[in-house]
Amino acid sequence: MIVDLINEQDWSAMGADVKGDAYEGLLEKNAQDTKSGAGQYFTPRALIQAMVDCVTPRPGEVVCDPACGTGGFLFTAHNYITQHHANLTRDEKRHLKESAFRGWELVQGTARVCAMNLLLHGIGSEKSVPIKVADALAADPGERFEVVLANPPFGKKSSTMIVGEDGKTSSEKDIIERDDFWAATSNKQLNFVQHIKTLLKPHGRAAVVVLPDNVLFEGGAGETIRRKLLHECDVHTLLRLPTGLFYAQGVKANVLFFDKKPASETPWTKKLWIYDLRTNKHYTLKTNPMKREDLDEFVQLYNPANRHDRAPTWGEGAPDGRWCVYTYDELIARDKASLDIFWLRDESLADGDNLPPPEVIAQEIVDDLEAALEQFRLIAGDLGDAAASTER
Repeated sequence: MIVDLINEQDWSAMGADVKGDAYEGLLEKNAQDTKSGAGQYFTPRALIQAMVDCVTPRPGEVVCDPACGTGGFLFTAHNYITQHHANLTRDEKRHLKESAFRGWELVQGTARVCAMNLLLHGIGSEKSVPIKVADALAADPGERFEVVLANPPFGKKSSTMIVGEDGKTSSEKDIIERDDFWAATSNKQLNFVQHIKTLLKPHGRAAVVVLPDNVLFEGGAGETIRRKLLHECDVHTLLRLPTGLFYAQGVKANVLFFDKKPASETPWTKKLWIYDLRTNKHYTLKTNPMKREDLDEFVQLYNPANRHDRAPTWGEGAPDGRWCVYTYDELIARDKASLDIFWLRDESLADGDNLPPPEVIAQEIVDDLEAALEQFRLIAGDLGDAAASTER
């Protein structure tokens, strides 16, 4: 059981806020140590907070993260509800502590950290923590949720050995084939997008980090999934993130917001609003980390109180606006229904005087090369596995 991941201790000596904040601070500090690789499991808390502020979880709802890592999305959603709903009933408080959150985590050690993190933030108990150590993509769990928040892992590994909580080992599949998926693919991000669609209740809300950018424009299964998603869900918002936010800094990421809808002959997506926080922006994990105020404009324009009341900031007379809109017809008319859309002038390409400092450029080149090398390692591993299988 998940409780076996945590040593039995008395957590009642201090308040949950103090313990949780202290523990979270240690996790964030560790994530800044890029040599250890910890940052690849740690989603920047400024980004998590902005995503939660947009999705606005409510009392009585169940929030799910199918790749929960250290639990950042879950406890941030918990904090959002307690801060925005001061007069919770007894039943709502009980639900918030015992039933409001569900998470899946593949790596047992990371699940242990997550379980501890949630306990220290007042979620669950020493006898019951809402985290399951398992491959979330293995099957449809049958449960449905009002809110899904996630930053799934990217890439593909065909020979990863998974040790479950019962001690049994299994291999992670390369190509995922499920009856509830629109397309079979080895791309983890595309599979998680399909899985999250399955997890949502009708009218459920999702915010998911997708990386790298090829999820938005690759053909084959990628195109099939994008077209299905645009038709069967209301894909209403895309946030283009700057580089330098994650351990694999050369990889470009985005946040996709969509709502699941009932079956319909006509497409549910009417307009996709895009905010570009990438062009002419530079962040690093240590010297210039992203802060929550860097996302203030995006959250304001997203308009969580009424996201149907929006106005673009880019257009004629406003060439530097970061917020624009595309209709469904414009999206599906694009090559492969690509959602990799940008419109701002990159000042570093147009004017040498606006280039970042040399050390920033050098680090970005290193990050890009390291990210590319990691992708080549994965490809080489797949080719090796294929050759070995042929020989057998």
